[in-house]
Amino acid sequence: MYKILSKRTLGPQIREYIVEAPEIARVAKSGQFIVLRLHERGERVPLTIVDADTRTGGVTIVVQEVGKSTREMGDHFAAGDDILDFVGPLGVPSEIENYGTVICVGGGLGIAPLYPITRDLKKAGNTVIGIIGARNKDLLFYIDQMDSVCDELIVMTDDGSNGNKGFVSNPLHDIIASDREVNRVWAIGPGIMMKVACNVTREFSVPTVVSLNSIMIDGTGMCGGCRVEVGGEAKFACVDGPEFDGHKVNFDLLMSRQRFYHEEESCALERYLASEKKEEGALV
Repeated sequence: MYKILSKRTLGPQIREYIVEAPEIARVAKSGQFIVLRLHERGERVPLTIVDADTRTGGVTIVVQEVGKSTREMGDHFAAGDDILDFVGPLGVPSEIENYGTVICVGGGLGIAPLYPITRDLKKAGNTVIGIIGARNKDLLFYIDQMDSVCDELIVMTDDGSNGNKGFVSNPLHDIIASDREVNRVWAIGPGIMMKVACNVTREFSVPTVVSLNSIMIDGTGMCGGCRVEVGGEAKFACVDGPEFDGHKVNFDLLMSRQRFYHEEESCALERYLASEKKEEGALV
C-alpha cells in the first residue's frame, strides 16, 4: 500500500498528489512514469513522475480527472489514504545534456511532465526558453515552477485570458524563425499540439523530442497496447519511450489509437457517475 502524503487542486479537475514511495523516489529520473491502481477492481493508470523527494520518499504526480478511475481518485482519495499499487519508475529517462539553447513547450496537462525535464535541462547548463499554454487561464498551472527553471517563459492561452492569445506553436515558430539559435526542442501535450509543434521544427530542421501518451495497460511491453509508429517501425511507448524523435512519429495513428476504447471508457464513466448520484440520493 502507498500512502497519499498530500493532495491539492491545480485547476478544474486537475489535482496534484504526493505519494509515499521511497524506493521509486530514490531512483526516479525525469521523463519516467509510474502505473498506479487504486484498489483490487481498479484499472492501471500511467502517470508521469513530476518530482521525487529522496528525503520524504514522496513522488509527485498530476492527475486530470477525465475517466472513471481518475474521477474516483479525485472524489474518494485524499491525504492519508492508501493506493493499492504504485509501480515504477518505468520508461526510458530523458536524455539530459548541455545542448546549448533549448525550447520546452508544454500544452495543457503536458506542463506536468515538461516541468522536471525543463528543470534538469537548466541544471545541465542549457539556456532554456519555456512556452506553456492552455485553453484558458483556469487550466494553466505550474507557472511559477516553470518560471523558476527557465531563462525566459512565454505563457499562451487560446482565449487570451492569461499571457498572450494564441497557441504554443505561435511563439515556437517566431523564435526559431528569428536569428536566435535553437539546438533542441521538447514538446509535450495533446497529440495535435505535438504534431503542429513538430511541423514547425521540421521546417527549420531543429531536433524535437516528444513524450507519447498512448494507451497503456501493464507498462512493461507485454500487452502491446501502447504501440506507436516511429520512423515506420512499431515501438512500445512504455519500454522504448515514452520520449521519441517527434519528426518520426505517426501522430495521426497515435491520435486514432488514443480513441480506441472511447466507447468503453465513456460507459465506465457514466456507470460510475450514476452510482455516485444514486449513493448521494440514498444519503439525503
